[in-house]
Amino acid sequence: MDIGQDRRILPGRQTQSYSLLELIAISGELPTSQIKRLPGGDRYKELKAHALKGKKLIHTYYRDKLRGYRLTAAARELLLADNPARFQFYLTGNTETNSPKYEITRRLRLHRIAETYVTMRNAGAAIFRDAKPDVFSPEGGEAQSYTVDSPAFYSSREIKEYGLEFVKIRGARTVGTLLTENTAYVVYNTGSSLMKWNYKSEIRTKALMKTIILRRLQEQYQPESVQGLILGDNMETAYLLMTSTGGAKRDYFVLDGNYDNFYYITNDHGGEVILKLLCNPLKIAELNRLLSGSLYERDPGWIIENDAIDENGEPVLFAYSFDMPRIVRFNSALQLQGKRGTVICFDYQADVLRRYCCGNAQFQTIDLQKFEGRFFP
Repeated sequence: MDIGQDRRILPGRQTQSYSLLELIAISGELPTSQIKRLPGGDRYKELKAHALKGKKLIHTYYRDKLRGYRLTAAARELLLADNPARFQFYLTGNTETNSPKYEITRRLRLHRIAETYVTMRNAGAAIFRDAKPDVFSPEGGEAQSYTVDSPAFYSSREIKEYGLEFVKIRGARTVGTLLTENTAYVVYNTGSSLMKWNYKSEIRTKALMKTIILRRLQEQYQPESVQGLILGDNMETAYLLMTSTGGAKRDYFVLDGNYDNFYYITNDHGGEVILKLLCNPLKIAELNRLLSGSLYERDPGWIIENDAIDENGEPVLFAYSFDMPRIVRFNSALQLQGKRGTVICFDYQADVLRRYCCGNAQFQTIDLQKFEGRFFP
């Protein structure tokens, strides 16, 4: 192949077409449904994808009712030549991203990670290896110190570079880790159904993540900095997660106390807005200050979970981040204590929370569109 000649057909780096190639490259296979989540008009993006197929840089693979975009061999060579620092990890060797498999379970795994990449990127997190600290490098050494100045997402395969400890974990469902200024989120993507869940595997994953951040990010993180974040297709999935008992064999997801804080966001624009908020402690503090304006200070010693107290002496929970364990504890305490309380959430979260919570809870909602216009214009 004449690389010099073929390079002329590779789109410019700042174009929508190149961005699409990047996502396919690091994903192995990008679900065609994710195109609509990328910036730009839907028709425009469809035309760009069609043009890339016409140039034989990508092709559509359809099997088992799953449709996704894959790179051609020519595209892999061109991207490697154009930016080896970004693509060598993904486009060399016998890897899932360089040589995607055909089994439905493996393809579903690739699709889940690809969805996560889109959510992370749309929320402003770095996803490319040359754009984030090499925290999980096996050559980093325990004494080397890193600093995470802005949100960065690392896939499960990147994390496994750290050493055999992660490679040997069997049954862990994490798709990666999101590092922010003050928190390390162990990330899961459950789609629209309950995922398999092995408590011992997940608790070991959490323990290893604590070990790494305390060694390599010791000046930035504390042990409690490791928290859980689960992504899903819609808010109905959140209801399934909070009400799950693990199934007949107890091998599906259940809130088992592994993470004190375990957040749920959707793989859509609403979820991306909340993820931006989770990545920005200053914005969280500002929102909490506004919500607390007409309320009394929280009671940290009360048996009922609370973020503030209303004029009637009843607890108020700020549930906009959809921290599932806190919501469960708040609802259970209202029932056991026979108390009334208020839940404050985003408007698109309210229907599921009303269905989940007992009749003692009342709701106040935040308009997501107005919130975004003010906090993330």
